[in-house]
Amino acid sequence: MASLLFRVGRFSFRHKWWVIAVWLLAAVTVAGLVGALSPKFAKDFSLPGTDSGTATSQVEKYFPDVMKQQSQASTSVLVAADDGLSAHSSQIDALVADLHKLPELTDGKTVVNPTTVAEAQPALASSVLGDDGKVGLIQVRQNIEMMDLTVDQKDQLKEILADHRGGGLRVEATGSLMQVQEAGGTAELIGFAVAFVVMIVAFGALVAAFIPLVTGVVGVMITIMLLTLGAKFMSINQTATGIVTMLGIAVSIDYALFIVSRYRSERKRGGSAADAAGRAVGTAGSAVVFAGLTVIIAVVALMVVGIPLITQMGMGAAVAVAVAVLAALTLIPALLGAVGRFAFAPRIPWIKHAEPSENSETVGVKFGRTVVKRPLPFIIAGLAVLVLAAIPATKLELGMSMTTDDEAAAQSLLQRGFGEGINGPLLVVVHTENGDVTAAAAQTVEHIKTLPDVANTNTLTWMGNGATQPQVGANTALISVTPTSAPSDAATHDLMEHIRDYTPVVETAGAQLHVGGQTAIMSDLSAKLDKALIPYLVVVVGLAFLIMIAVFRSIWVPLIGTVGFIFSVLATFGVTVAIFQEGNFGLISHTQPILSFLPIFLIGVVFGLAMDYQVFLVTRMREEYIHGMSAKDAIIAGYRHGARVVTSAAIIMISVFAAFMLSPDTTSKMIGFALAVAVAFDAFIIRMMVVPAIIALLGDRAWGLPRWLDRLVVNFDIEGGAVRDRGLTDSDAEATPREPVGSAS
Repeated sequence: MASLLFRVGRFSFRHKWWVIAVWLLAAVTVAGLVGALSPKFAKDFSLPGTDSGTATSQVEKYFPDVMKQQSQASTSVLVAADDGLSAHSSQIDALVADLHKLPELTDGKTVVNPTTVAEAQPALASSVLGDDGKVGLIQVRQNIEMMDLTVDQKDQLKEILADHRGGGLRVEATGSLMQVQEAGGTAELIGFAVAFVVMIVAFGALVAAFIPLVTGVVGVMITIMLLTLGAKFMSINQTATGIVTMLGIAVSIDYALFIVSRYRSERKRGGSAADAAGRAVGTAGSAVVFAGLTVIIAVVALMVVGIPLITQMGMGAAVAVAVAVLAALTLIPALLGAVGRFAFAPRIPWIKHAEPSENSETVGVKFGRTVVKRPLPFIIAGLAVLVLAAIPATKLELGMSMTTDDEAAAQSLLQRGFGEGINGPLLVVVHTENGDVTAAAAQTVEHIKTLPDVANTNTLTWMGNGATQPQVGANTALISVTPTSAPSDAATHDLMEHIRDYTPVVETAGAQLHVGGQTAIMSDLSAKLDKALIPYLVVVVGLAFLIMIAVFRSIWVPLIGTVGFIFSVLATFGVTVAIFQEGNFGLISHTQPILSFLPIFLIGVVFGLAMDYQVFLVTRMREEYIHGMSAKDAIIAGYRHGARVVTSAAIIMISVFAAFMLSPDTTSKMIGFALAVAVAFDAFIIRMMVVPAIIALLGDRAWGLPRWLDRLVVNFDIEGGAVRDRGLTDSDAEATPREPVGSAS
């Protein structure tokens, strides 16, 4: 493979303008198709193969108006006063008047002063007034799809709320309008800015620092447009684009960084610039291919979860990584050819060791020599840090709370006055293919009334076939059950399961029972993710382990890398639990359970990225070992050539992920924080410290395969031995300095 990649790199360098033109043409073509076809992302969330998925399908079929209402904007405005709301009636009237200015209200007559409703219709008082008249509820429903709400509309509501606070009256809101997120872009810009600074330090030159950014922008742009184009032919949820952007930026810049760094080393060795580009792609490019393949396997394997949205995230991320690999192998050498001798100019003289010699004493070399000389303390210290960080993970609680920080105050009032479940009803569907569902529906209603955690027992009833009241002869009944507890609480999940436990009784009456609604969907999603975690882990780790055996031609190196990853992930869970669930260090104002999809998502993405650094650092160690160095000297050589680049790549990756912590909602902060911490733990403790230390302890044994396995494993020549000296004269190859034998001692 190295020979093929050498030819690809040299061809791209020599035919730079053609290659650049092809990439630009591809971008313009995809953009043109997107503009012409105007594809739109899906806004629905489906969960096939689950009880809630079946219930949702039946509601869509038999109660379309209810389903439409579920998808439209609904916001709860809470008012509260310790001296009673009746004392603030005029203030609330003014608030209601301003709320009527919100666009496309479904029915302005429902947006009314709760004290007025309670006086006019005492039967409805409990639904609009709570806590002895100290908390009131105003429901604002709009003829707007939730996904179509804008930031301007959210700001309009927030201004209204702010205008009517004071004088002893609290005014807060929760629901659709308060969940609108600001348009993305800030995190990406911060990530690019940090990446540019890091690459200036890594290369000590401005032009070289720009090249990875160019490929990052082009790669992510093409990937997002391909994903958008795919929405024309299949259902793709817009949520899937977030991880694609995040991961696409990170890997594009990382892969470009490795190629450009190797190109600089090869230029110093001699020969033509085109041959140097070929050798860079043939050596570092081989590592890029296998690193990319590992990430692709990790994210594509997300399909074993069986959730369309998660599958879409994985497939989109796989496309992003594939585009990043192609750009690294072709666009990078083409850009290097385009800038020519100015690639590493103008140089910044005060940046030390930006272009280290084979004998320079860089920080990486000094650290590597210390690790090799005394490996055991580094192994113990590194693992001890991770174990201590992992301790809080024993308190891990998973949930699917999507409440934003902006809604926390309103949720507190909602719980105080009405119970948090008012905005997360369970939709119970009783259906029969033949006959009348009346008896089964009535029995189900009476049974649900006896269950704990049901807030609307006094008003609980059923509707039939779209009618607002029970309908004689109906074959489908819908029962809306309001829990007392919040949608993500364990009590709500228990209520859902208690209702489902009644299914055998309903079946004896010739009917079916299913529980749906957003609350049930989120609960089923958590359960499905829990069941899929172990199979997913086996698939990802198993396939990646086999790939790494082929890459390193070793059993020990892949095993060490995989076990080390487990330590870093557990430490990440521990720190995330301590901060976001337990509220330690005061970094988060509103704690919440850890997102149910975070463990499987974190394992998939970070395992792939962790193997990137394993491949880039350790392949250079193996390359030097198989070309004659001792095991310990090869490790030091790996630090000399890879420590600065891997450190730079990890800092870039951490910066891209950490930038998402600037998001106003806790969910995005949690995802960005977990990914950033995971990369930090894995790159700096496991890959840069523990793995090399254990390899140093093993010595020559680290680089061997049993004879029977050695005959079975294909030699991919990832070290680029076939192209290592291609294009160099004998004098050039002989003049290349080597790490002196015995330098590790």
